[in-house]
Amino acid sequence: MADVVRGVGGAARLIGGAAKAVGQQVPDEVLRLGRRATGGRSLRDVVTGRHVMITGASSGIGQAAAMKIARAGGIVLLVARTPETLESTREAIEQAGGEAHVHRCDLSDIEDIDNMAAEALERHGHVDILVNNAGRSIRRSLALSYERFHDFERTVQLNYLGAVRLILRLVPPMRERRYGQIVNISSIGVQTNTPRFSAYVASKSALDAFSRCIAPEVVSDNVKITTVYMPLVKTPMIAPTNIYDAFPTLAPDEAAQMICDALMDKPKRMATRLGTFGEILYAVSPKTVDLVLNTAYKIFPDSKAAKGEDDKADSSDSDGSGGGEMSSEAIAMAYLMRGVHF
Repeated sequence: MADVVRGVGGAARLIGGAAKAVGQQVPDEVLRLGRRATGGRSLRDVVTGRHVMITGASSGIGQAAAMKIARAGGIVLLVARTPETLESTREAIEQAGGEAHVHRCDLSDIEDIDNMAAEALERHGHVDILVNNAGRSIRRSLALSYERFHDFERTVQLNYLGAVRLILRLVPPMRERRYGQIVNISSIGVQTNTPRFSAYVASKSALDAFSRCIAPEVVSDNVKITTVYMPLVKTPMIAPTNIYDAFPTLAPDEAAQMICDALMDKPKRMATRLGTFGEILYAVSPKTVDLVLNTAYKIFPDSKAAKGEDDKADSSDSDGSGGGEMSSEAIAMAYLMRGVHF
């Protein structure tokens, strides 16, 4: 029996290694089979008794991840701007038998981040795992951005500078204790360079580069850094973009499972097959990618909000995408390039 178990575990590792070698995401069921067969760690093994801070935890991906981690025994530190929604998430976690604590913070405000981080460290002693999930997405073409430099400033402030400030505050105790993990929720757009998302993708790319540079400095302190290149997810952030109603998307629970897999496997990066393929194709033939994406740029419409026709959708909590009708060609491309936001 032991030989069978070792054989199944070896096969799972072989499949996983082969998939990674060709740039494919290892199927969840293969990862789970490999963990069980080889005595690998479960989510409960990884997070029980650990302090897990999740930003953007009041809804969407962050909320779903908090629920999963708390069910597995993690002590979840919920971070977002709105205390009422955070309290609602905390109550749901506690009703399910988990433990959660609310730490309100405006992650676009550096002073607020400093205060929140100090508060969390004082109350809990340390943070074992940080999930940088909070973010702002803006969908607006270059032609409509000439007079909107503030879009780039606001996006960089939250998606990059806010995340970096929080890392700088929480990493020192991790290094001292010789244990920690930072999970940065990035975007498939960083891999595929999608039009109209220059502000958003640039901010996520900056965090990606920062993480790649600091990883060699902290690896000997047993601090791991993982980047998750998340595909399009059905969350409140994309709700103002009406064309996304016709797009295939992940559910928040599916996206949260990607985060949980990142905690269990601690990879350097997690990505979909399409995202990785886009990254490889751009490295091999960037001009070809530009031509393909130019076609996408032309068939997907600019939104009313981006054109200034509907300011209501362009709030600090939305991507400023608004409405727009999709052609049959656009719908076909959306399904062909599943998970990519256009």
